[in-house]
Amino acid sequence: MRPAYDEMHDPTGAVRAHYGVFNDWLQRTPGDEIAHKRREAEVSFHRVGITFSVYGEESGNERLIPFDIVPRILPAPEWKMLEAGLRQRVHALNLFLGDVYGEQRILRDGRIPPALVLANSEYRKEMQGLKIACDTYSHVSGIDLVRAGDGEYYVLEDNLRVASGVSYMLENRRMMARLTPELFARQQIAPVERYPDALLDVLRQCAPANIDNPVVAVLTPGAANSAYFEHAFLAQQMGVELVEGADLFVQHDMVYAQTTRGAQRVHVIYRRINDDYLDPTVFRPDSMLGVPGLFDAYRAGNVTLANAPGTGVGDDKSVYPFVPEMIRYYLSEEPILHNVPTWQLRNPDDLKYVLEHLPELVVKEVHGAGGYGMLVGPASTRAEIEEFRARILADPGNYIAQPTLSLSTCPTFVESGLAPRHIDLRPYVLSGRRIHVVPGGLTRVALREGSLVVNSSQGGGTKDTWVMEA
Repeated sequence: MRPAYDEMHDPTGAVRAHYGVFNDWLQRTPGDEIAHKRREAEVSFHRVGITFSVYGEESGNERLIPFDIVPRILPAPEWKMLEAGLRQRVHALNLFLGDVYGEQRILRDGRIPPALVLANSEYRKEMQGLKIACDTYSHVSGIDLVRAGDGEYYVLEDNLRVASGVSYMLENRRMMARLTPELFARQQIAPVERYPDALLDVLRQCAPANIDNPVVAVLTPGAANSAYFEHAFLAQQMGVELVEGADLFVQHDMVYAQTTRGAQRVHVIYRRINDDYLDPTVFRPDSMLGVPGLFDAYRAGNVTLANAPGTGVGDDKSVYPFVPEMIRYYLSEEPILHNVPTWQLRNPDDLKYVLEHLPELVVKEVHGAGGYGMLVGPASTRAEIEEFRARILADPGNYIAQPTLSLSTCPTFVESGLAPRHIDLRPYVLSGRRIHVVPGGLTRVALREGSLVVNSSQGGGTKDTWVMEA
């Protein structure tokens, strides 16, 4: 494995130019002052209530989101390339979803095996032939990027269903602006605070036709959900109602919310619950989280669901290897951002290679998420590898494999002081009649030394992400 790319220092150890102002601040700020700022951040996050679930920890399921005061900084030219690549990728994925639920040209032309899509558990036959507002399926997309040892970015994963974490991005920026206002005064850092306004604008753009002042609501599974803070936060920031399934009802194929002012028509629902639980009359009949009749209202064009049901077939890991081909097929362009090389274990030759090289590779379940259901070969014991081998052999089509990339590192405060830790980046792309890419996004950091798993559910933390405007 190649040495990790250091975001802050070049191979000679010199500080990269875009980190110059921050490094000067770091060098001249006393250690006890930095420690005080770190404690202040922890107290503030505790007061706000930003927690998430970490399973398997003896201390309990809920803890503070670990926040690191050293930002991840991107120079303007680098971000310009990333933004163009993100726009291109999400545009192609939305076109793919429209095609899959429409004419299915890409399947008929043999560019993607039809069974990979039509037999996929995330494919929703109920969406077939539906005309949806804005022709947009994934209104909010989170595209996970990593930088490898050669400094090149790769798309690790597409999140088109429920792209979480944006509240951490916004709170991280608020915290850094409060703790280090002098750094924001000395340089031009692209703002992220406008995200809630941009999200609301996109949701209203995609309201049903002929609605002058559409009413938007955020649909949450409830306070027991690990991301409930984010649901409430976004509703509050957009100035819209936060609702649970029990707060909504359908009458004459229209959706209404029960409010203190009586029933109010709802035109757009930013839903933070999975497809299966949306409507018990169409999907899971035992769901207590959804709204009976909601899909009929959607089918009639009287409400917009964001993101649309069925988007999961676009971010399934078995479909991921075909995204570059989607870009060529729909846009007649070469991909700006590259995929990680991927072996598809449903193919006998790929399966043979992967089984022979398991200790070197990362293997993932095609429907897995949050860092679960995966094997990181170099970090696994022989027993763990053999156990995973048996799982693969039982169902090869349920897995893909990739080389173990040495994710880039960024200096991070840990118990022993400042040390390099591996990071990734999740930018957020908003799609409606226009596409808006939030400058930067959420940087996640693997706090355990040597770990490549950055997911919060696996003990990872977050950093503020600065995009330099000049």
